[in-house]
Amino acid sequence: MTDTADTNAAHTANAKDWFEKLRTQICDAFEAIEREAGSDAAFEFTPWVRDEEGNTDPGGGVQGLMKGKVFEKVGVNVSTVRGSFSPEFAASVNGASAENPSFTATGISLVAHMANPHVPAVHMNTRFLTTGKAWFGGGADLNPPIPYDDDTGEFHAAFRAACAGHNPTYYERFKKWADDYFYIPHRQCHRGVGGIFYDHLECEDDAAFDRNFAFTRDVGETFLDIYPKLVRRRMAADFTDAEKKQQLEWRGRYAEFNLVYDRGTLFGLKTGGNIDAILMSLPPEAVWS
Repeated sequence: MTDTADTNAAHTANAKDWFEKLRTQICDAFEAIEREAGSDAAFEFTPWVRDEEGNTDPGGGVQGLMKGKVFEKVGVNVSTVRGSFSPEFAASVNGASAENPSFTATGISLVAHMANPHVPAVHMNTRFLTTGKAWFGGGADLNPPIPYDDDTGEFHAAFRAACAGHNPTYYERFKKWADDYFYIPHRQCHRGVGGIFYDHLECEDDAAFDRNFAFTRDVGETFLDIYPKLVRRRMAADFTDAEKKQQLEWRGRYAEFNLVYDRGTLFGLKTGGNIDAILMSLPPEAVWS
């Protein structure tokens, strides 16, 4: 391999190791909440291997899925894949082209749909990609069917603090990016109360990789700290049939966004990912009325 390829491979391996460590920590934390609720629910982990014609090392991943008393459906997936984009898709990816369609991608993706409508659903994803360039992306956003100002405020405060430790411009930039991205144009509404979203934190050298990797780790650790607190605050709250119906209708909006607009869903489908893992973001039940 060239020096750049060697460097990218080493960086991908480091990121992959971290994403897998974070997955273990998150799954342990979520199972602990289930135990507190008197449930023995646990994650089931299903490995999968990607298939790409002519590629002897296409990679794959592990889908983690739990259906419990508190977490009606939660998926925590880690994948590491490598290969070549189709020519038409390559043109839409940072640093790729029809002439240079090769890529590697490693990341963790999480979506939690909760049994109690007072508990906010949540999405979190962090990833590292290499094409002709190398970069980190990711973020986390809160999706409550029944919003609470204190939950929203604490979620944003946690990520504001995480951003502030790296760059004073990050929070406002990445909050706006989340607000713009997690918007459903045909409904003229946001799918939740936002968070942060970032992409193309480019790693032109080892120093930039270390800097952006440190920020991405803080995003994951911040999620691991703040979200279980919000779950514990609301998970025992009483709810009415009307509030449950409100949750199911809100889930329909969430499904619409993920199927129509979400870039991660498109990336997974365009690169031969595992269908079940890609669509684990869809809620277990939703209504359109």
